[in-house]
Amino acid sequence: MKSFAKKPLQWFNHNMKSLSSSVKEKLIEKYKDKDQNITPPKRTDINILLNRVKIKQKHESRKKLYFSAAASAGLFLFGLVIF
Repeated sequence: MKSFAKKPLQWFNHNMKSLSSSVKEKLIEKYKDKDQNITPPKRTDINILLNRVKIKQKHESRKKLYFSAAASAGLFLFGLVIF
């Protein structure tokens, strides 16, 4: 009994090769970006960033001031109650 793979079938071999290559191409195309809309990187103004940093520093200094005032007031009241 002869094996099917050993028979010289030129047309069958050619069809199978073309089928496998088309399947590979289809799989590759699935993962490729067809519409590669490459957007340019967003540009930010350095002045906006610097202003944002200054505003954050002001808020942090206010928070520190409020915390130290609250802590001082708490210690003062604690001292009045105990003594």
